[in-house]
Amino acid sequence: MAFGITRRDLQEWKQAVSRGEIAFLTHYWYDERFPECHTVTKVGSNSLPTLIAWGNQYGLLPKWIHQGTYPHFDLLGSRQYDILLNEGLVDHINQFKLRRFDEYDKTGTK
Repeated sequence: MAFGITRRDLQEWKQAVSRGEIAFLTHYWYDERFPECHTVTKVGSNSLPTLIAWGNQYGLLPKWIHQGTYPHFDLLGSRQYDILLNEGLVDHINQFKLRRFDEYDKTGTK
């Protein structure tokens, strides 16, 4: 489930993906497979060649694309932070208080 975003945020992301743009959507999230991760960034585009080319620059494999109506990569952890920073999306980092995993000690605090 997604938390921390508005219906409008989601609709804007879906519209951008549908237009074939590279679109970013960060939200709070929980998956028991990744208990250390509290957010995910979905990077999507309906243009698979565009999405694959975008992912290649970050070492993301095409097989990691979630297929469907809104094809996307899921970014987690330090990779999420590094890519958002590189893409200039500091607002996502600040809104969700993201940090690189190596900035945390074993208790999960800085």
